[in-house]
Amino acid sequence: MSFTLLSSPLQGFTDFRFRNAQHKYFGGIDTYYAPYIRLNGKMKIKSSYERDLLPENNHTLTVIPQVITNDPDEFLFVAKYVQSLGYKELNWNLGCPYPMVTKSGMGSGLICNPARIDEVLHKAHNETDILVSMKMRMGYENSEEILHSFPILEKYPLKNIAIHARIGKQLYKGGVDLEAFQKCIDVSKHQLYYNGDITSVAGFKAMQERFPSITHFMIGRGLIGDPFLPQMIKDNTTEYPKDRWQRFGEFHDEIYHQYDVALSGPTPIKMKMLGFWEYFSKSFSDPRKTYKKIKKAGNPKKYQAAVKEILNGEK
Repeated sequence: MSFTLLSSPLQGFTDFRFRNAQHKYFGGIDTYYAPYIRLNGKMKIKSSYERDLLPENNHTLTVIPQVITNDPDEFLFVAKYVQSLGYKELNWNLGCPYPMVTKSGMGSGLICNPARIDEVLHKAHNETDILVSMKMRMGYENSEEILHSFPILEKYPLKNIAIHARIGKQLYKGGVDLEAFQKCIDVSKHQLYYNGDITSVAGFKAMQERFPSITHFMIGRGLIGDPFLPQMIKDNTTEYPKDRWQRFGEFHDEIYHQYDVALSGPTPIKMKMLGFWEYFSKSFSDPRKTYKKIKKAGNPKKYQAAVKEILNGEK
């Protein structure tokens, strides 16, 4: 059965530098979702968002921009902006679980407010011709919330609804709720995409078997933890390529140098890469030891030496 693999957006990780390098060295992702644009009441696009979406920074990729907002005018502003760059679709984030977002009534904190969802979608569909898709959790407090939002969502010709099968207050703790996701399949008239805990080929196959009607699967943290995963899923193999660590090393060096140029001073690049290694380390033979070595590296020279030592230890 044919299927489509999508990269779930993660703030601070899946920007154009990561997307391009993942595509170049590993492949397997059909469509990448860009991390969300957040306006905070100011009708101005920050330069970092602009750089992330510029066509020249994404020319080898299929990318879908994303917005996080609970304001119809902000949605409209971002829709018109991404259309000016040539994008035909805008994804709306109702999935972010972090309290700094949800307490403002955005992300998964908005799912319990169908009236506001209706306002935003009404304006979007009446005042622009952009294609709208959704990225959602199953609620913030409980998984019934999404079911109460479906009657509103059915009013609009949404391209799809991608659902992370957790509630917001879980963050990433606990397991995914597959029964609640099945309820969504049973109730929704829209095309649904599955997202949540696809971190191995076996895990992907289990989801495919559990939900035979689903043809689109999103990979988030699993993609950063193992950038080889999407292509291995496509190739139906658990065997890594023979040049695994060399390829990973080249990928690492490319994103490291790009972030080093983009960020100023040794501390930002260290913090940036430390964030990546929280995920990268999971694919190594001793994740804890690997992460500890990276954390201990006090300056760029020591960091490069630690990476070299880690990769040589795996070869």
